[in-house]
Amino acid sequence: MKKIKHFLDLDQINNKELRSIIDLSKSYKQGITSGQDTHKGKTLGLIFEKPSTRTRVSFEIAMYQLGGNVSILEHEKTHLGRGETISDTAKVLSRYLDVIVYRTTTAKKLYELAKYSSIPVINGLNDNTHPCQLVADIMTFEENIGIINNKVVSWCGDFNNVCRSWVQASSILNFDLHIASPKQLINKDEMNKINKIKSIKIFDSAENACKNSDCVMTDTWFSMGQITSEKKRNLLKPFQINNKILSIAKKKSIFMHCLPAHRGEEVEKNILEHPKSVVWDEAENRLHTQKAILNWCLK
Repeated sequence: MKKIKHFLDLDQINNKELRSIIDLSKSYKQGITSGQDTHKGKTLGLIFEKPSTRTRVSFEIAMYQLGGNVSILEHEKTHLGRGETISDTAKVLSRYLDVIVYRTTTAKKLYELAKYSSIPVINGLNDNTHPCQLVADIMTFEENIGIINNKVVSWCGDFNNVCRSWVQASSILNFDLHIASPKQLINKDEMNKINKIKSIKIFDSAENACKNSDCVMTDTWFSMGQITSEKKRNLLKPFQINNKILSIAKKKSIFMHCLPAHRGEEVEKNILEHPKSVVWDEAENRLHTQKAILNWCLK
């Protein structure tokens, strides 16, 4: 029986596979590989239980550019998890579709869908991780800095789903990850896991984490569905990305943010327009990396 190639988390694929996805993404963007009609006649199902701009639009256009079709399943208009079990939905959708992108809350729901699906399932984001974003981030890094291994990436802000995917990527691609985040926001089990990874260091200040870094990275302090908390906001204020922080990083460093951004909160008001900012390239690259992820799952 043919093995189903789910794209659920980066720690489930090896260096060679991840590198092949990144390299194909670059090839799509450069026009070396067109992808036209690669998956003609195949249909992608998009299931979004959380709001989405970049992930939804990039996957939809990516599948069209690969010659396929797209079916959007609006959460409030389906029975998924509401009157029908996830396992039953997975079995039904496997008869209609060729691949599914699932954006949900808990990783448990994502993995349950994948367990009972006989077609590939792609993690479009959950509360724990966001691997699709990481592929675009690494592609953007390498376009500007070079191959990421042995380089330094500094994450400042909340220890969230994107940061967890950076933790996974650092072990696979052999780069140093500096995390500047309030330790109160990292649970004990995750802290113990991180402390065992030699390539990752946790810092109490953004200045120390970003000194001589190749890339400074952040994300919104309050992820989708999280309740805004003044206590958490006050904890994170010292980790805001501003002109001073970017001046501490290497002269030829870059700044990335996976968007949407809250100007004046995790970033100073005009940081997205800073000369070191590559956030718009990063957003564009979601399209090219989604094509590569779809191709990896379907080929």
